[in-house]
Amino acid sequence: MDSNISDWRVRFRDAEKALNGVVLGQTRSIRLLLISALCRGHVLLAGDVGTGKTTLLRAMARALGGPYARVEGTVDLLPTDLIYAAHIAEDGRPRIEPGPVLEQGEDLAVFFFNEINRARPQVHALLLRLMAERSLSAFRREFHFPHLQVFADRNQIERDETFELPAAARDRFLMEIAVDAPAAPEDRVALAFEPRFHDTTTLIASVGQGMLRYRGLNDLAASIQSGIHASPALQRYVFDLCEALRHPASADLVLEGADAARLIRGGISPRGMQYLVRAARAGAWIEGRNAVLPQDVRAVLAPVMAHRIFLAPAYEPRRDALVPALIDAAFAKIPVPA
Repeated sequence: MDSNISDWRVRFRDAEKALNGVVLGQTRSIRLLLISALCRGHVLLAGDVGTGKTTLLRAMARALGGPYARVEGTVDLLPTDLIYAAHIAEDGRPRIEPGPVLEQGEDLAVFFFNEINRARPQVHALLLRLMAERSLSAFRREFHFPHLQVFADRNQIERDETFELPAAARDRFLMEIAVDAPAAPEDRVALAFEPRFHDTTTLIASVGQGMLRYRGLNDLAASIQSGIHASPALQRYVFDLCEALRHPASADLVLEGADAARLIRGGISPRGMQYLVRAARAGAWIEGRNAVLPQDVRAVLAPVMAHRIFLAPAYEPRRDALVPALIDAAFAKIPVPA
């Protein structure tokens, strides 16, 4: 692996410490965001209003450094609004200016889509290509974004004038991370009473710009994937877990109030398994190991796989309870390799 690999690990640990100082009570979410950067994967945050999703993503974007673009999801947003903006110039002539995706050029490092579920499906379709291929067709040419990482959050509270992401779009996100209010009372008190947490712009500025050197992440990610070992026993463990989630009845999983044979409509694609392995390898690397352990897989399975599990319509209203229960049942049933 790269001779500078130890320096990279120090950088990630420093970034993790800085991010935990800015957003309290989100240790797990921050670790998962860092893993996503190591996998070059896109991330969707979900949670209640006011839990720090936007602050966390802005801080993460600052740690990555590089050109940054942001768009707010609205019901009247059009796909073309991401590509260009038309206006009348002072001389009375029409002008076309690059939109959020293109205004920073092909070096764009972070694209943040705030409240993505307020945008219409046509916008989601454009975003899907941008995420899948890191490219875009506009003005009779192809634009390529080799360093791009998409961060998005969605409003889970309001239902009026919102459009849920289709399965194909959600599958392009490496992870869907739940951001809840801090569990520790002292963190909630600090957020309420310490003035430094009231000015988010100044707070985010305390994170070192470009701590993670975004231009080097593609090579680092490739080195991690080729250099972190997964034993045959670990490979079988991952396969068995995914099969149990896909066919819970065949794995003899038991869920209270659900028929395992009728629970699953689809999900756990080969892409999902690839993402799980990539994330587990990245987690092992952060911990300083050269091999994936079962705990690395278990730590990332829910954020990588939960949004790829599609329940039968009769069970979908209970998704928030059934999917975690299904994952816990799989963990309990599938033997952990020695």
